[in-house]
Amino acid sequence: MRQIVLDTETTGLEPQEGHRIIEIGCVELVNRKLTGNRFHVYINPERNIDQGAVDVHGLDNTFLKDKPLFGQIVHDFISFVENAELIIHNAPFDVGFINAELKRLDETKLPTDKRIITDICGVLDTLAMAKKKHPGQRNGLDALCKRYNVNNSHRELHGALLDAEILAEVYLAMTGGQAELLLEPEMNAGTLHQGISTGQNSIRKRTGKLTVIHCNENEQAAHETRLAAIDKSSGGRCVWRLNDASH
Repeated sequence: MRQIVLDTETTGLEPQEGHRIIEIGCVELVNRKLTGNRFHVYINPERNIDQGAVDVHGLDNTFLKDKPLFGQIVHDFISFVENAELIIHNAPFDVGFINAELKRLDETKLPTDKRIITDICGVLDTLAMAKKKHPGQRNGLDALCKRYNVNNSHRELHGALLDAEILAEVYLAMTGGQAELLLEPEMNAGTLHQGISTGQNSIRKRTGKLTVIHCNENEQAAHETRLAAIDKSSGGRCVWRLNDASH
């Protein structure tokens, strides 16, 4: 499963009023692990930036005057996100701006079947997810960082790449750490058809006798490291650790 955690910075609040994207930051997750692959670009908006927006992200027209136009980076952007699932906090805001930018381009720059971002990739809104998970509570990114013990002390101003990196940590913590348990078919070819995939909510039946393979020292150490991370993110409520303590 390939996911792209995305954030943007803009000249103002409403694309309908002609406001534009000035920064895009993305980080890649594959099977819920950060890969180190990133997409990050500053964009010349060809218009003035509202002072209120400058106060939020610190980007001004002087800094952006020599940066590429959206039309010059659009193919690299689409290539990075295509067929993935975008993870965005308050997705309607960013999606609205991205769609407005895509629709500004003529057919020589972009075909008509790629003018809406949801035709290119899926979208998951972590703000909607947080509101459902924590109704009646504050669910902004800073509040979620505090709730899930994600360090954002280095965040003095908003920045698309920095906020995407922080959101990736929050998303992984909010969705419970490990996403799937997969037993590879080649482990016991001919007797095990498929492992367990909790991400797809499906369990395939196995036939024959399942071979038990014990972990080695490196695998045990990796397991303990993972439990420590879960224990930290859950405030000491790691179920496996609690079970160990009760025996």
